[in-house]
Order: sequence, then C-alpha cells, then structure tokens
Amino acid sequence: MEYDGERISAEEADRRYEGAVRTYLYELDDRKTVIDGQGLGAFLNHSCEPNCESEETKGRVWIFALRNIAAGEELVWDYNLRGDEEPAPCHCGSPKCRGTMYSKEWIATMRRRAARKKKSGPEKRRKLKKRPAKSGLRKSKTTKG
Repeated sequence: MEYDGERISAEEADRRYEGAVRTYLYELDDRKTVIDGQGLGAFLNHSCEPNCESEETKGRVWIFALRNIAAGEELVWDYNLRGDEEPAPCHCGSPKCRGTMYSKEWIATMRRRAARKKKSGPEKRRKLKKRPAKSGLRKSKTTKG
C-alpha cells in the first residue's frame, strides 16, 4: 500500500501542525519534502517488532509486508523517527520494545550529543543547539503519533 498524501515543505508542515497533538507526516529522503499522510498507509501504527516496512522509490513511499500476515492481524511498522529531541514514547507491548518510536540510529545520535554537551562548556552547548537536525519519518515540532 502507498503512504500517500499532499507533498509539502518541512517548513509548511511545521507551520500547519504547530501545537497539533497528532500528525501523519513522512519526510522523504530529500529531507525537503514531507507527505501529509492520508489514506490507509497513514493510519498504520508503530511497533518495535513490525510486520511491515516502508520503502521510498522515486519519491513515493510504499508499505510492504515483511512476512505473511494473518487475517485480522494489525498491520504495524517501525516509524524510526528521527530529527527531534521531544519524547516519543512507544507502548507497542513487544518484548523487543525500545520504549521509544525513535530509530536506533537517532537514539545513538542523541546519546553522542548528550555526551558532547556534558563534556563541553556553555558556549559550545549554545552552538550545538543551533545545528539543524536531520529528519526521517517526521515528528512535527510538537508531536508525532
């Protein structure tokens, strides 16, 4: 199934959803274009033990099954959020649950940033805060659901 919706800029997504409790935003690999999700693909839930995965091909995002899925089984995929520091707790209930919807890579990035901040003085900390974060499945500036 396709993760489809209006294509907008990251800036427009932040403007449009400032203060929103839940968004269905997917940032493409170009890191400039965001899909404002509509349709079935946007409503699949997150799991740290997914039965589906996303793949971007020529600017389109497809959700594929990773295995045979039983009738009535919920379709879930790992959101692998990145590009934000706000909490994104996971409650998927999987034995493999990371406790967050952030990707393993983003968690590692955040740990490295925290370690650098701890070692650096106040002047360097201010400079680190100004660096733009990379994004992926995109959290709005407020939240992602």
